[in-house]
Amino acid sequence: MTASLFFAEQVPNVVGAIAYITGTEAHHGVTVRRLRLGEQVYVADGAGSAVLGAVVAISKTQVAVSAAQVFSQVARSPHRWVAVQALPKGERAELAIEMLSELGVSEIVAWQAARSVSRWSEKIEKGVAKWRSTAREAAKQSRRFQVPQVSYATTAQLVERIQSASIALICHQDATAWVESVTLPATGDVVFIVGPEGGISENELTAFQAAGAVPVRIATHVLRTSTAGAVMLSELQSLLRRSANV
Repeated sequence: MTASLFFAEQVPNVVGAIAYITGTEAHHGVTVRRLRLGEQVYVADGAGSAVLGAVVAISKTQVAVSAAQVFSQVARSPHRWVAVQALPKGERAELAIEMLSELGVSEIVAWQAARSVSRWSEKIEKGVAKWRSTAREAAKQSRRFQVPQVSYATTAQLVERIQSASIALICHQDATAWVESVTLPATGDVVFIVGPEGGISENELTAFQAAGAVPVRIATHVLRTSTAGAVMLSELQSLLRRSANV
């Protein structure tokens, strides 16, 4: 059975040291997962560092784990995958965040596009907090030590992100170029934009292209906004692996 993953504020970087699971994570481990002494678990800091070890002490508020192995996923890739996700409606938002997180996205930027059905105008903090929670749980499920960052940006702020990125791509069904034709930079932020159910407006598309973003196709047919980001990330990662083997 694969060891469960829990997050902590910090983890040791030497074998034999103790990692402490506290707060809601400890409550989940004790009351839901029913951890036992001697059970092997991962403890990660959410930033890429983790340990694997046996549970050596349990209380209602804390679980102590003795580090037997130390791991680090920090800076494993020279690229940062940045998904700009237009706000999906209902449960599709959770699906989009889960898939992107499980596939290894570095950052998810929530974007209220002109045609987004879901509106965050007066609840941005609440929406971002919910997406962060979903990303964190998806990271735990996939045994990923690094939790994706989640932020929010307006269209104007996205233009600035595009200008500062190493490359920026737009998932668009009418693009003439396919994502396979893209040449990825050696390092830096790889930003890809996923529009809402109604599509990216002409004004948004014009602004993004003027800032340097390139529209690309990722599928023969039109994909849902909740799945397009995961497909795009998978194709970009595959493109990177193929280029590395050339």
